[in-house]
Amino acid sequence: MLDQFKLDGKTALVTGCKRGIGKAMAVALAEAGADIIGVSATLEAEGSAVEKEVLALGRNFKAYTCDFGDRASLYRFIGEVKADVPVIDILVNNAGTILRAPAAEHSDELWDAVIEVNLNAQFVLSRELGKEMVARGSGKIIFTASLLTFQGGITVPGYAASKGGIGQLTMALSNEWAGKGVQVNAIAPGYIATDNTQALQDDPERSSAILGRIPAGRWGNPVDFAGPVVFLASGASDYMSGHTMVVDGGWMGR
Repeated sequence: MLDQFKLDGKTALVTGCKRGIGKAMAVALAEAGADIIGVSATLEAEGSAVEKEVLALGRNFKAYTCDFGDRASLYRFIGEVKADVPVIDILVNNAGTILRAPAAEHSDELWDAVIEVNLNAQFVLSRELGKEMVARGSGKIIFTASLLTFQGGITVPGYAASKGGIGQLTMALSNEWAGKGVQVNAIAPGYIATDNTQALQDDPERSSAILGRIPAGRWGNPVDFAGPVVFLASGASDYMSGHTMVVDGGWMGR
């Protein structure tokens, strides 16, 4: 049974891999046997923390930088990585951003910046790598969604819209590609102790209210996504597609 979770001989591209959930997922995929292509806006060319952990596991690591908020930068990256690595078996669309402002004060600039990184760039990357997976008849695409795929949130209208869009995009791509050997799924993190939630962690009232609603009784940690991402990247999930897996300590059950 455990052999179904092995990723030996596979190559995984993980965006937003420098820290937090993305780093934990990249390391988990390497531990399962995959070589890793890592990309973040500020990822070091050599010597990053994620590279060191992947190499220590005996897997290969190749680093790229890309500003996912700039369409030209994204297309440059896609051209480079496709030339360097002809076969990418697993795509983890984890890169994202969050910009906070009340809806009445949420400017066009804030909205556009979040939608470009969190939704537009992820569609373009999935389309360009996904078409090659379809041609080969196999592949795995995993998005990082959010609780705000299902809920509206407060003072983050652009983020909520983008993550709602990710849930729909997951299903839309699955509808076209599941029958062609490419499974498309998403993972929706709950409240996780990362940079993205630092403002909430630092607000005593909000932090206390959030913790009080989580049945598990704690904020999540990036390592909590190791098992889910390996499952969705492996043969163990071959009959799962179009699904958003919630990893939230029980939040959505309340």
